[in-house]
Amino acid sequence: MVLISMPWANVIWRISLRPVEEQGYIIPAFNVDKIDYVDCARTLAKTLLAQHPRARICLLTNEPYAADYSLFAYTHVVDINRENPYANDPLVFAQTPFRETIKLEADMLIASPIDHWWTMFRHRDVVLSTGCRNWRDEISTARDYRTVFDQNNLPDVYNAITYWRRSEMAKEFFDTVRNIFVHWTEYRRLIKYSPDVPDTDLVYAMAAQVIGPELVTIPGSPSIVHMKQAHAGTATKDWTQELVWEMNPLRINTVAQWGAFHYNVKRWQP
Repeated sequence: MVLISMPWANVIWRISLRPVEEQGYIIPAFNVDKIDYVDCARTLAKTLLAQHPRARICLLTNEPYAADYSLFAYTHVVDINRENPYANDPLVFAQTPFRETIKLEADMLIASPIDHWWTMFRHRDVVLSTGCRNWRDEISTARDYRTVFDQNNLPDVYNAITYWRRSEMAKEFFDTVRNIFVHWTEYRRLIKYSPDVPDTDLVYAMAAQVIGPELVTIPGSPSIVHMKQAHAGTATKDWTQELVWEMNPLRINTVAQWGAFHYNVKRWQP
């Protein structure tokens, strides 16, 4: 375990770990309220290792005393910004121990092999996933959660799957992400329907727009299965009470799932 204790404002770029392995996954899991993202990360790691037993995973967290870190090849513990947990995301760039990294959001499952992603992603220094799918394996057309994207012509990116390799382009991207979070009061004046507190998807989209969407996205990139209400097409926010789910393999209403499954209802973990 690597334990790092510094003020959040300084930790990001003062510490830049040298890569010790060629490729691996990093899962940020910051606990600031009742949701145990470290527990979510453990579940994600289990499903990833079930598909790829040799996968190397780094947990990035603020919880130095969690019960079980044995699933992770690396555990990096950092001080965080508690006012906006989303603003801790740029830490992944400095903290990854890998030359090539895929970041995965903690509240997901991996439902099928994903090692082919590495070959696909190497066409860029940075790749942000675009769009999302519903559980029927259809590209979701729901725009309920994307008003600010549509009104500002921002790229439809999702940070839940993010790839980068150590490069000047990756540094520029994460520098921009950090700058937007730190100076949100100024940046929010540039867009319509801006929220008081930005989330990671919005900041990634703005950073992509600054750098050039064509440089940080690729056609046909992997997309997550999103289980928020509008994407899932359910009557309530809790899809687990309306849809039938099975595990090993993961099926929703008998439809087999693949890739990254963003279950959204945090208390649901198989």
